[in-house]
Amino acid sequence: MAELHPRRSPRPSGEGLTGFSFERRVLLGGLAIALPMTLLCGVLLWRSGSSGLAWSVFALALAATLILATRLRHQVVYPLYTLSNLLEALREGDYSLRGSRGSRRDAIGDVVWEVNTLSQTLRDQRLKVEETSALLGKVIAAIDIGLFSFDDEHRLRLINRAGERLISQRAGAALGRPASALGLDDLLAIDGSATLKRAFGGSSGRWDVRRFTVREGGKPHDLLVVTDLSRALREEERQAWQRLIRVLGHELNNSLAPIKSMAGTLSSMLAVRPLPEDWSEDAEHGLRVIGDRADALGRFMVGYSTLARLPPPRRQPVELEPLLRRVVALEQRLPVQLGDGPALTISLDPDQIEQALINLVKNAVEASLPQHGAVALRWSGGGESVRIEVLDEGLGLSSSDNLFVPFFTTKPGGSGIGLVLARQIVEAHGGALTLEDRRDRRGCVARIELPLQ
Repeated sequence: MAELHPRRSPRPSGEGLTGFSFERRVLLGGLAIALPMTLLCGVLLWRSGSSGLAWSVFALALAATLILATRLRHQVVYPLYTLSNLLEALREGDYSLRGSRGSRRDAIGDVVWEVNTLSQTLRDQRLKVEETSALLGKVIAAIDIGLFSFDDEHRLRLINRAGERLISQRAGAALGRPASALGLDDLLAIDGSATLKRAFGGSSGRWDVRRFTVREGGKPHDLLVVTDLSRALREEERQAWQRLIRVLGHELNNSLAPIKSMAGTLSSMLAVRPLPEDWSEDAEHGLRVIGDRADALGRFMVGYSTLARLPPPRRQPVELEPLLRRVVALEQRLPVQLGDGPALTISLDPDQIEQALINLVKNAVEASLPQHGAVALRWSGGGESVRIEVLDEGLGLSSSDNLFVPFFTTKPGGSGIGLVLARQIVEAHGGALTLEDRRDRRGCVARIELPLQ
């Protein structure tokens, strides 16, 4: 790249301690270097009475000294002009200029090389910032969450497409308007986050509003993030109804189909005259089938009521080890091994937690019995939480998709509410229930995490 030409800028008068500019001081400094020798030669020539030729040579030497001093000034000042132009370009955001003498061979070349490197670094960083800003702009425009940014005077400075739909205004008309004119002034009074029920753009619903404080140009700005919860809640509600209706339909069909079939069979049998000799036995069997299916429907409704009307836990300080020993003692089909653990006292509802553990131990025993496996109950923890695990040696989990779907069961005669009820109890205590396959051997582990406080 060609060397940048010097560009003089107006300078205030009186620069430097002597009132001379830097360029003149360099020139005078170069002349001052040769001044003593020049004076000495002149004095010697004057005292020796030299001829005109000697004085002519002396004049040529003075001219050569002036020329060399001017050349020295040029060599010192022009690289500084180049650096000045490069730095001015950086200050104005132009990172395309480069100095032509950037090298590691001398001091000036080293400075030019560093400025060139700085220019390239700033260019790369600006390119990354622009690419990131473009990507962020695309993401902000694409997400279905309303974003609003207000300055320190509560005037709108940023809005995305979802925000435009919320206030029913285009960005061009909304930018610069105060929050009160946009109907968003109440959201700016929120401290942190809140869930509100209000109307946006003529449609009402539940909204999650979060307010963040950011700084731009040294001034505080408010960033509002508005999320429509109604749509997500409606979708979750729709899926829950679909799962419930599917399970209800499955259970009702399982009970009503044999009842209808058996009722039709009995009606056909009783319509025959004379009646068969064993008609009473067939009628008794048919009525017994109808009664069994009616009992199954009754148990189904009891289970549904249990899930729907689970009371909140009545917490009290409970020692964990005696509670676990009571649960183990209730299982008679298979000896359940109780491991060793720390002595812990937890605030919980003992009746509900005991019922949840009974359900988990019952499932573990029923999974291990066909495989002649063992069941173990152990606990650990301290500090802020406690972990209770029920381990079996059954076949493991075939599928985890429907484990916690109410009334879904793969066991003959199962109600399908044991796991659901256990998880509901644990979550009511602020904990979590998970099921997964064991890693050390075949089987399953049901893990309960409960807070100590």
